[in-house]
Amino acid sequence: MRYELMLPYQIRRAIDEKWPVILPLGVLEYHSEHLGVGMDTLAVIKAVELLEQEMDLVILPSFYYGASSFAVEPPERNGSVHVDSAVLAPFAEQMFLGLLRVGFRNVHFFIHHQSENFAAGMPTDLAFKFAARRAIFDFLEAERGEGWWGDNSMSDYYASHEDGDNPFNWVQGHPLMDADIISQYPFDHAGEGETSLMMALCPEAVDMAHYSSEKWYVESAARASKELGEKGRDLILAHMRRCLGVDG
Repeated sequence: MRYELMLPYQIRRAIDEKWPVILPLGVLEYHSEHLGVGMDTLAVIKAVELLEQEMDLVILPSFYYGASSFAVEPPERNGSVHVDSAVLAPFAEQMFLGLLRVGFRNVHFFIHHQSENFAAGMPTDLAFKFAARRAIFDFLEAERGEGWWGDNSMSDYYASHEDGDNPFNWVQGHPLMDADIISQYPFDHAGEGETSLMMALCPEAVDMAHYSSEKWYVESAARASKELGEKGRDLILAHMRRCLGVDG
């Protein structure tokens, strides 16, 4: 369900039943002449919409305004919108803190932009990871008081982790494509992989009539196909299910 359309009784049900709450996170960035500038975010949105057909989810309003950078092309007349990570972090912290106060304990953000080495991180995902940690610490201290972790009532802290009850998992971030997917599917920028994925997930964001092989990073897009994109889609959905703790 889309969060902005939910009524309070539906929100309470989602909290009580621990539905996953998903934030599609991305950027507006130049993806050559044949792809929409929202490609990175659209890939997440469309995958989440497919996942919603299988399970109960809360889908937060998508966030497009990440740190795109201008590494690919300057923004003038090309469309990239860059918001510095130093601005993103405090915003994201307040957003996550707000979601925790509502009562959600199963929040996830998925990102595709610059996520090929997610463990090391890039500006957008690092800002949101840092914000998530800060929000959780602030929330716990406000709710339980200073010294909450050292209190004797927390003596089962490590044992509870083994049972899956870890407050630092209340907000988690994931790449749309993990290392396993990247070993099986082309990871690129506006090349064969991303173009194919849009053909399968969001065909209105692709127009091969405007394709140009002038830049090195799009040469492989000439080989793009809906069939390859469907393979990527299926790999992504299986990965997302695992991240959300859903079998199959």
